[in-house]
Amino acid sequence: MIRKIIKINEEKCNGCGACADACHEGAIAMVNGKAKLIREDYCDGLGDCLPSCPVNAITFEEREAPEYNEEAVRQAKMQKFGVKLPCGCPGTQSKTIKREELPSVKPSAVTSQLSQWPCKIKLVPVNAPYFDDANLLIAADCTAFAYGNFHNDFIRNHITLTGCPKLSAEDYTEKLTAIIKNNNIKSVKIVRMEVPCCKKLADAAISALQASGKFIPWQVITITTDGKILD
Repeated sequence: MIRKIIKINEEKCNGCGACADACHEGAIAMVNGKAKLIREDYCDGLGDCLPSCPVNAITFEEREAPEYNEEAVRQAKMQKFGVKLPCGCPGTQSKTIKREELPSVKPSAVTSQLSQWPCKIKLVPVNAPYFDDANLLIAADCTAFAYGNFHNDFIRNHITLTGCPKLSAEDYTEKLTAIIKNNNIKSVKIVRMEVPCCKKLADAAISALQASGKFIPWQVITITTDGKILD
């Protein structure tokens, strides 16, 4: 079949191994000091490895290749980790985080308000208990760094999903549509940066809301690069 798959330029490859570590499916391995696509049927064509490469040795191409074999990838992960995981990283196992109220906290201390894990759009499951009656926060990765009180003003009392349309080859629309459509989401808050590329995240979230067929209150908030909310 003709499909999108990664291509590794071995002449550019510096042998750092970052792409092999970033490939959750195990399609890439280091062979004689160079990155190689060792299993074409393990490559899902989403390109998690692309942004990890410091020398831009990885690109996409469309060519004849075996179909992505999700079951084979799943079996390989189970053999490697001994458990069924959503990807190759044990840290992606879904869980709810319960926060205890602290009786006294120093004024300068900031308590995390994150209430679930994982929080990346690509890694979060479509269905999870914490999505029931959830206020959903869809935030660009940089917003939490640009806006100082992000946890208290945005993450608090929300289920948080983060992503960066600039660094991800994946269109978030389909995943967000599935989450909104298959769960009882009460509201959606979209927080993006003022930079033009960040508009893609807001567009994906709005398209997902429309595609879900549900009428859910939503708003878009824009953060400036110097950490202010844009009116």
